[in-house]
Amino acid sequence: MTDYVQTPSGLVVPESAFAEASAQRPELREIATTLDGCDVTRGYVDPMAILLPQDTVLMGRGGGSYDLYREVLRDDQVASVFQQRRRAVVSREWEVVPGGKRRQDKAAADALREWLNGVNVGMDEDEYARLPQPGWDSVTDRMLYGVFYGFSVAECLWGRDGRHVTLDALRVRDRRRFGFDGKMRLRLYTGEKPDGELLPPRKFWAFATGADHDDEPYGLGLAHWLYWPVFFKRNGIKFWLIFLEKFGQPTATGKYPNNADAAEKRKLLQALQAIHTDSGVIIPEGMAIDLIEAARSGTADYTALYDRMNAAITKVVLGHTGASDSTPGKLGAEDMAQDVRLDLVKADADLICDAFNRTVARWLTEWNYPNARPPRVWRKVEDAEDLGQVAERENRIFDMGFRPTLRHIEETYGGEWEAAPAMPVAPPAFAEQIPSPAGDATAAQFEQLQRAGDAEVEKWVEKIRDLVMEVDSLEALRDRLIELYPDLDPAGFAKVMGDALAAAHLAGRYDILEGV
Repeated sequence: MTDYVQTPSGLVVPESAFAEASAQRPELREIATTLDGCDVTRGYVDPMAILLPQDTVLMGRGGGSYDLYREVLRDDQVASVFQQRRRAVVSREWEVVPGGKRRQDKAAADALREWLNGVNVGMDEDEYARLPQPGWDSVTDRMLYGVFYGFSVAECLWGRDGRHVTLDALRVRDRRRFGFDGKMRLRLYTGEKPDGELLPPRKFWAFATGADHDDEPYGLGLAHWLYWPVFFKRNGIKFWLIFLEKFGQPTATGKYPNNADAAEKRKLLQALQAIHTDSGVIIPEGMAIDLIEAARSGTADYTALYDRMNAAITKVVLGHTGASDSTPGKLGAEDMAQDVRLDLVKADADLICDAFNRTVARWLTEWNYPNARPPRVWRKVEDAEDLGQVAERENRIFDMGFRPTLRHIEETYGGEWEAAPAMPVAPPAFAEQIPSPAGDATAAQFEQLQRAGDAEVEKWVEKIRDLVMEVDSLEALRDRLIELYPDLDPAGFAKVMGDALAAAHLAGRYDILEGV
């Protein structure tokens, strides 16, 4: 039995024919969309309705409110290690790289660099002075909380300077005020629209991280994994305090006679409660108070639970447990006790910069420099290599017969360099100079020949010296010498040798005639 399918244009064709035709062209439609009930994990999704986060901890323990994770951030260990992670990124220097080599590309980069250096000019002086770091560093520090919660939102305050659309300020907003609708668009909760007001395009910069698919606009932050260690730690501390109170002070027990009435029992109970605060108490006659000392001692492993949960928190945030709790002097502790692993610093820095480059940097470039390629903002994460070790390594390479180019020297060591003047090289002599008596005609002819020959050889040496300064490797020098060889004209040197031989011949005949 043949199965039939309906094509996007409405035609009904055999399934085999449709499959064969489809294989010949790409499918341009989005198939696995989250709308129209295609997402079986959410059911029907209204494009105008607010999506709920799929974070099971956030929804199950906090009802979808990020107040749950704000309480997690109040933990001392969480606050400490997460601050280390943020500061490790902010402490790195940042740079703006042009998107191309054209003049407009460099102009767009210069403008973005200037705006980021003064990105908080929209604030008053008192507000600006309260910032932990000025400008782009302050924005980066606040946006990095998206790594903890799952996403961050910042509002761009645009301005004009008469010629450009400028970035006056970036205000990082409270994520609890925002939600995403079925089309993954950012919406703002307001009193008039509690279901969310659709925001204008190119006004808010938002990014999400941590989720393992693109169907979750809220991301999945570190708080998802930190909730349970903090929960167990806090409950452990609560029971630890009860334990200390119970075993640190004896329990008072009161005894009353069988015929005691309710008033007498109440007086005895008040006397027991007064033991904790008063130095002396009175009790009715016929009643007794005993102090029961706890027979158990020790910490009941509450400290082990506390330390274990702190280690789990540190491992989630920093990737290892040695950064904040390492023991000085312990083998390997110095290597583990770095602030944050370099790969986490680079990942966080790239996350912020890439999200900014794909949105705000691109918007500003398209508005102000439409023909330019958008610049990119990056953090210099890698630690600089020790220049002493670099120089020592390059010195060994130089001894092997290779030398660095001027561009490499400027990029590696910084500053401005120029090639040192070449040391004068004595031209090769035709023969070892042997002192001769003054007035010796042969010696005079030899010196004259040497001066004339040196001038011709110096021409060759100068060409070879220029060639050596141009090439970057011995292989290139070898190939260029082969190309240069035809230009080393021996005609001048041949003329000098011819004149020298003729002079020597005539000098010899003269000596014979004179009978020397």
